[in-house]
Amino acid sequence: MTVCPICDGVGLVRVVDGAGKWVSRPCQCQEMEREERRIAAAHIPGRYRDCSLDTFDPVYHGADRSLAEALQTARKFVETYPVDTAHKGLLFTGSIGVGKTHLAVGVLQRLVRERGVRGLFCDYRELLKNIQNSYNPQVQTTEIELLKPVFAAEVLVLDDLGAQKPNEWVWDTVALILNTRYNDRLSTIITTNYPDLKAGAGFFQDPEGRKPAKAEDTLGDRIGDRMLSRLAEMCIRVEMTGKDFRQTGVKRARFG
Repeated sequence: MTVCPICDGVGLVRVVDGAGKWVSRPCQCQEMEREERRIAAAHIPGRYRDCSLDTFDPVYHGADRSLAEALQTARKFVETYPVDTAHKGLLFTGSIGVGKTHLAVGVLQRLVRERGVRGLFCDYRELLKNIQNSYNPQVQTTEIELLKPVFAAEVLVLDDLGAQKPNEWVWDTVALILNTRYNDRLSTIITTNYPDLKAGAGFFQDPEGRKPAKAEDTLGDRIGDRMLSRLAEMCIRVEMTGKDFRQTGVKRARFG
């Protein structure tokens, strides 16, 4: 364990106050330790640990303009939180590989480090699977124990919303999470690969005149239109357009 060179591990330093007297003050290493504990408590996966707003590159060759706009929105959200954000969160929409999770984690990390926020990262599909698993009588963890930190987090990142195949139980669980956080006026940052507009939903005739094919699912199809409407109240929509950076030669480190 590295000992702080400023306080020699004591946690206090001697300084002269405004009256010219020597007094003891907490060393800056104490705040750094608290900051790291808050980051650890946010449960950010290792693959996203280095994602920050400063390492998000929206201007690589061929990048869509929406990426720079998304970064600007993310920065503004952090700068104005919580006074001017009105308890709202962010809804990052877009196809796979455009950097939605990178920006969501970047916002979370900045708020945890600079504002002392109690944050939490949750993978949507993993959370639902863990809740389902809790119904097994041999499992010690209960559903409420799993949901309690999700309900309580000052800022929650819910990653990949809509990834789980929808059914009544999924819709009810999503409704419970979103409505609880909405009623408690807590900010939720969401990423999803599904468009949140109904345009194009349903069926369409393919160009060769064969039988109708199912159009792409929307977020409403995956979580229910009632919850989609709730998200419009809860979050600022941030649409990100572009090709999967994994297929364009962009370095992975840039987007996490």
